[in-house]
This record gives sequence, C-alpha cells and structure tokens, in this order.
Amino acid sequence: MNKWSLYYPRPQLRRDSFFSLDGKWMMNEYDIEVPFPRESFLSGYKGNLNTPDMTYTKEFVLPSGFRKSTDSVILHFGAVDQKCKVYLNDIYLGEHIGGYLPFEFDITDSLKKVNILKVECTDSLDRNIPYGKQTEKSSGMWYTKVSGIWQSVWIEAVPRHYIKDLKIKATKEKLILDVVSECSGYILTIKLEGKKEYKQFYEAKHIEISFNDVGIVPHFWSVDDPYLYTFTVKTNNDEVESYFGIKDFVKKDKRLYLNDEPFIIKGVLDQGYFSDGIFLPEDPQEYFNDVLRMKELGFNTLRKHIKLEPQVFYYACDKLGMLVMQDMVESGKWSLIYHAALPTAGINLNIDTFFVNRKRLELFKEHSKGIIKEVYNHPSVFSYTIYNEGWGQQCADMMYDILKNEDPDRLFDSTSGWFHKKKSDFISYHIYFRNKVLTKGNGAVLLSECGGYKRKIDGHITSDKEYGYASTDSEEALTAKYEEMFEKMIYPSIQNGMTGYIITQVSDVEEEINGFYTYDRQICKVNKKIILKLNEEAVLK
Repeated sequence: MNKWSLYYPRPQLRRDSFFSLDGKWMMNEYDIEVPFPRESFLSGYKGNLNTPDMTYTKEFVLPSGFRKSTDSVILHFGAVDQKCKVYLNDIYLGEHIGGYLPFEFDITDSLKKVNILKVECTDSLDRNIPYGKQTEKSSGMWYTKVSGIWQSVWIEAVPRHYIKDLKIKATKEKLILDVVSECSGYILTIKLEGKKEYKQFYEAKHIEISFNDVGIVPHFWSVDDPYLYTFTVKTNNDEVESYFGIKDFVKKDKRLYLNDEPFIIKGVLDQGYFSDGIFLPEDPQEYFNDVLRMKELGFNTLRKHIKLEPQVFYYACDKLGMLVMQDMVESGKWSLIYHAALPTAGINLNIDTFFVNRKRLELFKEHSKGIIKEVYNHPSVFSYTIYNEGWGQQCADMMYDILKNEDPDRLFDSTSGWFHKKKSDFISYHIYFRNKVLTKGNGAVLLSECGGYKRKIDGHITSDKEYGYASTDSEEALTAKYEEMFEKMIYPSIQNGMTGYIITQVSDVEEEINGFYTYDRQICKVNKKIILKLNEEAVLK
C-alpha cells in the first residue's frame, strides 16, 4: 500500500472530503508509483530517464457519495517539476511552472463517471526556474535531479462557496485569523485544554481575538513544550479544522529570545533527501523520525536547505518542537570558483547587481513569495534564508524588502555565508576546514554552516565516490572532530555574541557522506550522548 495515499496532505486546512490519486499511474507507457519521482527506486519506473518530456495518465472513478450534486470538485497537485499542462477527459485545465509549489484546478465541469487524467510534464532543468540542489549528474554537493510529479495528487469535494484558505498568526496577546472565502459569516471554535471551548460567530473575514478579553491564558509553543491549539472554522455548509501555536520569537540587542527567554539556535542543515525516494521518504512518518533523531542529539533547529517540503514535514516540526529556518529555492548557474573557492579563501567579489537577469529575478521573487505563503501558518518556522553563498544572488537588498513585506515578523538571513549586502536580520558566516572564533558584529551573528566532516560506512553508501570536509574513520574520530569544533569555535563565539550555529548535516546524501546519519538513516555515525552534551552546554554564561 502506498503510504502517501493514506495521509491527508494539508494538516492546517483539513476537511472530511479527501480522495487520493497517489499510487499506480502510467508514464510514457510504463508503470510509475506516484508521488515518487521517476528517478527514485520507489517509483518503480523502468522507462527512459533521459527524456525531458513526460506524459502521466491516471484513470479514476470517484467513490459513490463522495460529492453532493451542488458540490465543486477540486484537483490538487503538491508539486510537479518543472513545467506541466493538465487535462481531464481531454479538456485542458491549465498549466503550472515551477517545481516546488502546490497548485489546483476546479474540475467540476470536466468530470465523467470514468475519468482520464493526463499530465504533460517537461523538465529540462531550466536554470531560470528555481531548481535547488538538482543536477543532471550527481556529484559532490549536487544531487540527482527529480522530474515530473513528486508530491501527492488528490481530490476534494467542496461547497460552491467554500473556505479556500486560512492565514494564521498568533502573538502572545492575540490570535489574528484571515479567512479566504466567498462565504459570509463564520463560526470559530477553539478547543481549550481543560476548559470549555471558545466559540463565537464573526461576520468579517478578518478576525482578531484578544486572549485576555476571552479569558485564554496563553500556553506558549516552544521546542521543549510544543503546545498546539486546535480550532475549526464553520460556515453554513463548510467546515475546516486547523491549529495554531502561540510563539514569541524576537531579536533584541543582537540576541534572540523565544517567549522572553534567551535562545541559541542549535541547528542542523537538512537537505530533505532520502535514499529510496530522493525527494520523499517511503512513509511520511519518516519526517517525524528525522525530527526525533535530531532532538535526541540536542538540536532545536532544522535549516531546510534550498527545498520546500510537503506540509507533513512542517507539521512534524510543529508537533514535536523543532524550529525551522526555511531556505528559498535557488536558481541560476553556480560557479565553483566564484561561489565557493574564492569566498572560502577570503576573496569576496560581491557583485549582485551587475548583469541582472530580470526574467530569473521575477521567477525567484514569485516563487519565494509562494514559499512564504506555504509555511506562514506553521509555528515552527521562525526564519528564512534568501540567498545561499551567492548562488543565484541578484539585488539582495531589494529582495529582502519585498520578502520582509510578505512576513514582517520573521527573521531573514539575506545572504547566507558571504556576499553580504546592507539588509539582513543576521550577519551570516559559513566556516569549513578550520575553527574560527566569530567576533561581535553590527547585528546578530549566525554561524549558518559549519562542520561537514565525513565518515564512510560500508554497506550504507550509494556511490563509490565520497565528498565532505575532513575525513574520519570511526565513531570516536568523527565525534572528536565535533568536540574540537565546539570547544574552539562554537562555545567562544557564543560568549562573543553569536546567536547560533547550523551544522552540516542530518544525513549523508549520495556522494556527500558528512551526515550525522547514513543516507538510509540506519546508523548514527557519532556518539549520541557526547553530541547531546555538546549541544546542552552551548549556552550563554
């Protein structure tokens, strides 16, 4: 059984209507298991992987009683890489460009008793479109490309006028809720622990509730106590269930505070790659397992690196108490000399406003705004990375202003690593190959990448080649490298004003064998107790 087909794809806008199209499809005349990309083992695809053109087909019949005669029927795609056109029963529904954002179509008027869904995809790895770590030939820190459908496809029946979306913001004083709907009048019900639930009718689509006025004593969300409030929004003929967490994450005097307590980011770089499904694990539960693995090592933050995940990943972080620093998905060509070798050697050319590619800049802007919309409601998300190591970087200060306007309350690392410009909420450094004490800066200093020491585990690798920073050959040796890094760089930098650190990385990925875990997640490559103790002692003194 395809485990993705059993999982509701949208945990913050849940309704009873749900019909999954995950499972067996045909693609270019071969069977393929959706939602796994054709390049993955789990897809089971035996056809040509080199053609940029893919045609998916799926026959389906909606279950009896799935919809009322007055209902609309919405077809949802989690993500399709990179371009696609969608047809139902030979009727053209529309197209989508971009490999990471969800999209949908109203298919009410195109339905028959037996339906044929066709999705025509093209993936030429167009560098103008955000593409992340994908490459035609996996090498080093560049990974196997994915193409076609790689997130869930599903259908829901909704009233003609229905709740399309919710925008949720919870401060320590109040809940702010915007309902995207053509309906008039909403019943909001908040379930309260050990108390009578709060229930109120509202006519406006913009709702603000003072916790003090309604007698709610806020139970704050934190990494140690990830408390979530559940609530429902109901109209005359529609009802959705959602949740929120009350969190106050701010920067004051170059320091970070979570719910008025000093906070140190203790993070891990998370590429979001899996040995069997590439962009997806076989079971959505694996996202919860990854969060628990990193919490066991004492980490409180995942930097989601240059990839947008299905909603279940962010729900896992919300539910289990793991903060998320969300990267935008980069585009443009990458240069080993310009973007890596010279900056690592301390030579910073820093030219992000010369030769601006306006088409690529516009696509990146709209895609980044889409990412913010997708993760906005999640209490675990506290920060964004706009550009990483100069890759794709154009007009960083302008992009900071545009994206900050989309989410003014969260922090932005505009230029992670180097090529710093004027506008950013962090002064961000990547330090590999050495240990260096970071000095006090004019802002909040963040060691946004470090570590990356490699250790090969025979029987748990997928390539004869290996990539990483500094080699070790045992659990003891790898753990010792991290002990040295904490003692010589992380601890003194924190006392010097540093706000946190992000260590490379959750797991190995293909040739890159510098994870805390092997690519298949079967072996932890470090001493868990020592890494936990190192993180626990990373505190202000």
